[in-house]
Amino acid sequence: MNGPRTIAAPVTGATRRFFGGVGLLLRGLGLYVRSPGLMLLGVVPALLSAALFVAAFATLIYFVDELAAWVTPFADDWSDTPRSLVRVIAGLAFLGLGGLLTVVGFTAVTLVIGDPFYEKISERVEDRLGGTPGAVEVPFGASLRRSVVDSLRLVGLSVLFGIPLFLAGFIPVVGQTVVPVVGAAVGGWLLAVELVGAPFSRRGLRLPDRRARLKADRATSLGFGVAVFLCFLIPLGAVLVMPAAVAGAALLARRSLGQHIEES
Repeated sequence: MNGPRTIAAPVTGATRRFFGGVGLLLRGLGLYVRSPGLMLLGVVPALLSAALFVAAFATLIYFVDELAAWVTPFADDWSDTPRSLVRVIAGLAFLGLGGLLTVVGFTAVTLVIGDPFYEKISERVEDRLGGTPGAVEVPFGASLRRSVVDSLRLVGLSVLFGIPLFLAGFIPVVGQTVVPVVGAAVGGWLLAVELVGAPFSRRGLRLPDRRARLKADRATSLGFGVAVFLCFLIPLGAVLVMPAAVAGAALLARRSLGQHIEES
């Protein structure tokens, strides 16, 4: 099959395109009104996955003081104030890394266990926009294997990015200001790449195609991904927003492939 034509990078301002990406998520949220039954079905696998990851993050919170002490043995003989300060910073670094891995891991697992629901949501969005140009038939087994492998790759990338961010979290001021912003950008990018998997797969395109297409309009992709990432950090946000994120990702995929995203 011939791949889609090359899309030139947009010439509009990066800030405008970033907020355009945020708008794609808002349009996905609008589907709750238009297809409430379908969207609520998409909440079910998110609930199952959220229970697992909330328990894991709660465990991290419970043991974070011990972990902070474990990675700062050099502070054992310090006076109370500086020792407490460095261990608070270490604890925040652990929670930041845990938050990044939790959000990306939650998305990966939820997309796998909820594949039939989210595939239907994604298809519904594209059907309203005229269907899927260049669609190919992908057997369920092959689609599931690809989804698992691609998700594992993205989780692995989140670990690779997360470790240096974790270490940078120990830098005073920078670790508490710059690092969270960079972490949200990294997490947002990984979520954007992950969430567009279904519409790209329907076109016979794989993970490298996703990355290449989203990079051509990185600002829009980051706007969408960061908005999803921040929503996922809100209690119950990940559960309620997941179906809308899948719907918005279908719009992001079409936009990145040069296909219209407005209903005729």
